[in-house]
Amino acid sequence: MRIKGIYIILIFGLLAALGAGSCKKTATLTQGGILKFSDDTLKFDTVFTAEGSFTTGILIYNPQNEAVMVNSVRMESGASSFFHLNVDGRTGTNATNIRIAPHDSIYVFATVKINPNDTTNPFLIVDHLIANMNGRDFSMTFTAYGQNAHYIVSDSITATTTTWLTDLPYVVIHNCIVAPNCTLNIPPRCRVYMHQDARIIMYWFSVLNIGQGSTTGDSVVFQGDRLDRAYFGYIGYPGEWCGIWLIGKSTANISHTIIKNCGGDGQYWQYLTKPAAIRVDDSAVLNIDHSIVKNSIGFGILNFQGTVNASNCLVHTTGGAAFVNLQGGYDSLVNCTFANYGTAAVAHSSEPTVALLNYFRLDQTHIYFGDLNGIMKNCIVYGSLDSELICDSSANAAASFRIDHCLVKMGTIREPFVTFAPMIFNQDPMFKDPQNGDFHLKTGSPAIDKGNGISSGTDLDDKPRVVNSNVDIGCYESQ
Repeated sequence: MRIKGIYIILIFGLLAALGAGSCKKTATLTQGGILKFSDDTLKFDTVFTAEGSFTTGILIYNPQNEAVMVNSVRMESGASSFFHLNVDGRTGTNATNIRIAPHDSIYVFATVKINPNDTTNPFLIVDHLIANMNGRDFSMTFTAYGQNAHYIVSDSITATTTTWLTDLPYVVIHNCIVAPNCTLNIPPRCRVYMHQDARIIMYWFSVLNIGQGSTTGDSVVFQGDRLDRAYFGYIGYPGEWCGIWLIGKSTANISHTIIKNCGGDGQYWQYLTKPAAIRVDDSAVLNIDHSIVKNSIGFGILNFQGTVNASNCLVHTTGGAAFVNLQGGYDSLVNCTFANYGTAAVAHSSEPTVALLNYFRLDQTHIYFGDLNGIMKNCIVYGSLDSELICDSSANAAASFRIDHCLVKMGTIREPFVTFAPMIFNQDPMFKDPQNGDFHLKTGSPAIDKGNGISSGTDLDDKPRVVNSNVDIGCYESQ
């Protein structure tokens, strides 16, 4: 009987212990800790063709050994957000006091509802989910497309020939890469909106044709995709996207095109202190006419041992040089205007408007050289600095450049590798309103009828160049 009694005592003791364990509550973490998401970005990868909604979801994890109390889960934009939440079965714009057990998770479902024909929507809608725990915010990004458009997202063009359409705008997110030996045609009237990290990259032997056969009235326009800039007060802000990059032996033929508000994000531009709206690398060729490059936070056009043929173009308001040749290459610049005065957003305090160099100085000990030659004819180089044209060369590479019938602002130093034909030095070209981007010539400008030669071509406005007298200097012909 004593043995049976001991068994009974042990059984009751075990049951008591189990009972005590089952009633014990899991501790709750009240300080510190982290939350984890099942992804870093929730992408609503759908191109809407009619007004409707799309739902997808994520998990919020508690990796701790203790339970946690999530104080709130909400969208950063609050009630104005395009995204609506269902957090662990609770709907609304802000779910509160959500308990997550140790090593457990909760579901968050998000619905986006967009009218794709509402042109006031940004092309790319971005908001952030914020989960707050113990006084700390944890966030992840939500993205969705906001308008009907052709979206190029980290895409490579590998077809032999690709021609974009003009029925809807194009939106480029990340990179649009044209593979070797492929051709991309961007026709007149095409509108291209570039996201903050977007660039067009042309690889070896590829061809980019922009605006071929167009006129001023149907120009191709490249700009940033932030259409809500008016709300923030930064309309036409520089650095909204990256630029166009021609890698060795690729070719770009650009006509009647406006490239604006770019030059941002220099990390992909290889060992240069500034990115560029258009960069032309070793052996690549840029043929550009009747086009405008403006408001670049970096360089305007950068020739880095390539070939640039530019005519009737305007490049202005750039953080670096409007046109720069580094480490040699070939340039033919005819009836172009390069001008920099600086704005509240784009500083112009030290770098000249045009620089022609047969070397590139990476630092004090690393200098690289390349042959430089070319011609600048009937061009204006002007701005707010004392000298806006810098020419310099090293004996380690050849250099030969002709500047013919140009109006330039520069100091008294004349490099021997530059041949100056009849010139106009340091006279105000009398632009109509340079602070607001109007670089037409006023009556009485010293640049009128001072160009070299008679031309039957057209100026940047597609107006005919004067036939019976010398052409004007610069991109615009006075009428």
